[in-house]
Amino acid sequence: MSRSGRLHTAVEPPRAEPRSWSRSWHGQKLEDPWHWLRDPAYPELRDPDVIAYLEAENRYFEAVMGPLTSEVDALFTEIRGRQQEEDAAVPWREGQWYYRWRFEAESQYRIWSRTPLNGGAEQVILDENALAAGRDYFQLGGFEVDRSGRLLAYASDGDGSERYRIAIRDLATGEDLPDVIDNTMGAPVWTADSGAFLYLVLNENWRPYEVRLHRLGTDPAGDQVLYTEADESFFVGVGETQDRAWLVITSGDHVTSECRVLPADDPLAPPRLVSPRRTGHEYDIDHTHGRFWIRTNDRHANFRIVSAPAEDPAEANWREEIAPNEHDYLIDHTCFRDYLAVQERRDGLDAIRIRHWQGDEHFVTFPEPAYAVGLGSNAEFDAPRLRLGYASMVTPDTVFDYDVAARRLITRKVRQIPTGYDPGRYVTERLWITARDGTDIPVSLVRRRDAQLDGSPRLYLTGYGAYGNAFAPSFSAARLSLLERGYTCAIAHIRGGDDLGYAWYEAGKLERRWNTFNDFEDVARGLIHRGYTAAGRIAISGGSAGGELMGVVMNQAPELWGAVVAHVPFVDVLQTMLDASLPLTPIEWPEWGNPIESAAHFDLIRSYSPYDNVHAGPYPPLLVTAGVNDPRVTYWEPAKWVAKLRSLRTDDGVMLLKTNMSAGHGGVSGRWDALRELAEEYVFILATCGQGASPDSLS
Repeated sequence: MSRSGRLHTAVEPPRAEPRSWSRSWHGQKLEDPWHWLRDPAYPELRDPDVIAYLEAENRYFEAVMGPLTSEVDALFTEIRGRQQEEDAAVPWREGQWYYRWRFEAESQYRIWSRTPLNGGAEQVILDENALAAGRDYFQLGGFEVDRSGRLLAYASDGDGSERYRIAIRDLATGEDLPDVIDNTMGAPVWTADSGAFLYLVLNENWRPYEVRLHRLGTDPAGDQVLYTEADESFFVGVGETQDRAWLVITSGDHVTSECRVLPADDPLAPPRLVSPRRTGHEYDIDHTHGRFWIRTNDRHANFRIVSAPAEDPAEANWREEIAPNEHDYLIDHTCFRDYLAVQERRDGLDAIRIRHWQGDEHFVTFPEPAYAVGLGSNAEFDAPRLRLGYASMVTPDTVFDYDVAARRLITRKVRQIPTGYDPGRYVTERLWITARDGTDIPVSLVRRRDAQLDGSPRLYLTGYGAYGNAFAPSFSAARLSLLERGYTCAIAHIRGGDDLGYAWYEAGKLERRWNTFNDFEDVARGLIHRGYTAAGRIAISGGSAGGELMGVVMNQAPELWGAVVAHVPFVDVLQTMLDASLPLTPIEWPEWGNPIESAAHFDLIRSYSPYDNVHAGPYPPLLVTAGVNDPRVTYWEPAKWVAKLRSLRTDDGVMLLKTNMSAGHGGVSGRWDALRELAEEYVFILATCGQGASPDSLS
């Protein structure tokens, strides 16, 4: 059988003509015949040749996938059937109200509402469906009610460019005020008097570089600048402490951070610097009872927690509260009136530590040996119960309230699967597979209980491995469609994420970047050795930096993969890191290296950059997605990659590029539209990599 499986068409795939282009760096010539696919008018798309090529690829996608439309429809119906058409959040308290969101049947977006604490009618405060009407794309960003409960500041993106517009709604009338602010991102933060808010400003390269104060009823053109970040590699953020006493301005890149604070009741006071930046020092802050509580990696990669007096929080006054160690990786902390809640990872497993201000502490106990857990909606400073979100690979998303005094979990909601779900049909495992350098790599895995470990099952393997982002072993209702078709589903917790602590992240970046790619391949080979699957029966999928991972392992071990899916893949790493004018390049140098300044970094990135390492030979079936308005991975990266692969591959495997002409990095925005795209991915995998055992009932 052709490696295209059931995907065939008489239509010839598009061919982007090569055009001469070259540049020299560090005495080396870099040639790129498809450089022309970058529109000179970016971020606009005007070049007729570029538009024609992207549209031709989209038509080819439709021609190849069109004969399987009925299968996509059926699988979409199956996946949608496991979703609750009508769904709602567990209400959370904020001020004198209980807030929640809900989905109505058929709706693509959320409706936000609230009810008074003492009872009364529900008040709809924002309907995303109404805001999205007539748009191809809609994304709600920041959503902040002021302290009086009278005004809502919300931010929205209408095209996927992630340049948001802030509007202010009077919740008494339901009408928006004249105040409108464009070209921002993140959540605005209200001042104590509810008469003003802080917000971020983006520059032409999509970098949040400035914090401004907007006073309601005034012209935004006259808004006062509170902070400007001059370093092109630093992004600015704005927030507030849990007790709402302080406004916090942050600045940093992927490895260095800096915080300034100003009183919430005096936003024009000079921002107070907590600790001046120094490369490699990351810290964040919260506040309670007159002291700042600071999570810092100043003395250990896994962080420690210190406190300092609010009147002078400089490092000279830091007092250690939770000492660092090799087993407890401190991820985040939140100060409540009676205790400190710390999110951490103990030997790779999520944990929640409760530390009372008197010094005694304990860990929350959970019902399974492997799971994912994090803090949920905890808006109140006085919180005798802590809202938690919990799941495992076999346990649907669960909302707990943790009674801190009684040390008791209270189940508030368990995600329902309308078509039915029996967790007893499945087995989840935590494996360790030894990589080529002797390091043991954790793997989270779920399979049907009746799956044979004889090499016959097919495998759906995912990974990420960048920016210190862990890949949580959580639940997926959609994943059941693959499990019931004989696939085992696995997550490779490779180096580059922080799954086993900050050192795990550092072991997969810069000069050690190859560990990430080798770990993924070695996990696949280890699962083959243990009988979970066989070469050619593995479908792999990843997005963004995970798409880079797909590109590298596809170059280095194409024989392993039965199908590859790369969503908005970061595949032209070298040229992106050589272009300081692109939105994310300067802030990314600490992650990948700076090939402009360093010949060694140039050589390193060139050694793995997927686009630069495409070679003549066979490749597995490939599905690639892109977004024209994507500011994170520009559309031309996947477009160039596919064009080069088409010119060099020597087999007849199918290769598809689907570019969303009205969305960005996250793809389509509506919940049902997103599920339909997932159904397309699954059908592509089933058509190319094959289907395993039929979904018969277990005896």
